[in-house]
Order: sequence, then structure tokens, then C-alpha cells
Amino acid sequence: MKRLLFTIKYDGKNYHGWQVQQNAVTVQERFQDAVEKVFGERLDVKGCSRTDSGVHALEYCVSLDTDMNIACDNAVLALNTYLPDDIAAVSCREVDMSFHPRYSCKSKRYRYVIYNGKIRDPFLNGRAYHYRYDIDTEYLNAEAQAFLGKHDFSGFCSVKSDVEDAVRSIYSAEVKRDGEMVYFEFEADGFLYNMVRIMVGTLLFVNEGKIKKGELSSVIASKDRKRAGKTAPAQGLYLINVNY
Repeated sequence: MKRLLFTIKYDGKNYHGWQVQQNAVTVQERFQDAVEKVFGERLDVKGCSRTDSGVHALEYCVSLDTDMNIACDNAVLALNTYLPDDIAAVSCREVDMSFHPRYSCKSKRYRYVIYNGKIRDPFLNGRAYHYRYDIDTEYLNAEAQAFLGKHDFSGFCSVKSDVEDAVRSIYSAEVKRDGEMVYFEFEADGFLYNMVRIMVGTLLFVNEGKIKKGELSSVIASKDRKRAGKTAPAQGLYLINVNY
């Protein structure tokens, strides 16, 4: 028996997140369909994170255990024969049997993409959040540094979450512009349900003056969801790096 770790990428526009659901198509379901074709059985697969409906991944890690003697490069090519066009296997490597794609993770990095043009771009539909109001990226980048460090992020978590420990460590927070595209990037040891989307929505409140300059630290410390901003739409969110 050996444990294989696959890195995949996917456009989440047509999926209800990663995890298998009874009445909706998910990335995990489509990946397991391809695994069954290649390995001859519907193997259990474990993902590095749960992602919401419409969320994308440039780097997502999945493990499975198999007795089949198949080279990693051949496994990648075989999976891509059966995966739909909006999911691709990128690489594969053998890992220790104690490895878990979620619990062995040291940090994850997410990017949130905003199209900051006045007129919507049909080619970015489902892949970026169209926000028409001017964004002061230098100002927001400076304000975003309040997220850095170890905090209780209870106020930046969906009410649907049942997590008991809301303490997370943020290693980096950046807001940057490239033409009409604005990118929010966060790296942390872990993220709560909807946490990145709420962080982005809160920074947009800062941009709009609904949260004043220098107030973000007190919003975080309050652990009050009502003081934080809105939950930004899912289509702008990308998991871009998983660090082991």
C-alpha cells in the first residue's frame, strides 16, 4: 500500500465546492469519478481544504491510498484523460502513510480577485468580483496589516461554522493593483469558514469609510461579526498555495 499526493487545479464556477454533497455536483465527486476509471475502484480521497461553491483553486492537494503499481507521471496523465476540462491534475508524488493533506499543512495562501473597472467584463464572469468603486490599494494594504499575527477571528467566521477554536495566525496580508485588477492575498496557518471572504468584505468597508482608519484592530479584537464587513462573493476567491 502506498499514499499518493496529487496537486490539482480547478475552475470552481460550475461546482458546489470540493466536498461531496448529495444533491449537487462537486470537485471531489468528479475527481473520484476519474480515480475510479484509472484505479479500478472508487477510492477514498482526502482534500487539503473545504472550498465553497464557486471558489477556485490554482493549487489544491488530494491524497489517496492504492496497491496499484503506477508511476506518478502516468497517474497524472491517466487522470487527465477522464477529468472534465475545468479540473486538471498537475503533479503527483508518493508521501509517507502518516501524511494528511489537511492536517500536515503548515500554511495556505488565498488570493481574492476584484475587477475594478467601471463596466463589467463578461470574460471575468464567475472568476472575479466586479466592484465599480475606486479602490485605494495603498491605503488598504496599510490597513490590512492589522490582520497580521495571532488573533481570535470569531468575528470573521460564518455563523454556520461550528468550529470551537477560532484562533488563527496570519503570516502575510497584501492588497495590490495591476491595472483594473485588484488582488487581496492572505497566508495563514489556517482559515475559518468564509474567513477570507469576510476579510475582503471588511477591507472594502474600510475603502468605503464604513470602518474608519485605524479601527480594524478593534474590529478584530471585538470578535463581533456585526462589526466586520460583508462576505465578499465566492467567485473572486482562489486557493493558490498549500505549504507542507
